[in-house]
Amino acid sequence: MQNPGSNIANYIREARQELMKVTWPTRQEATRSTVAVIVVSLAIALFLGGVDFLLGFMLNRFIL
Repeated sequence: MQNPGSNIANYIREARQELMKVTWPTRQEATRSTVAVIVVSLAIALFLGGVDFLLGFMLNRFIL
């Protein structure tokens, strides 16, 4: 049976090695992706807000 402390140390060592292999995005790529996520999120929010408004209006106008 191994020492639990050595398992944790081994895990941290392997995680660090894997992180060294990662190709991190440039600042420009990260900024572009962030802007794209914000724009798409706002577009979906506006669409869903509009659908909610229309359905609420129709419910109040024609059913209630």
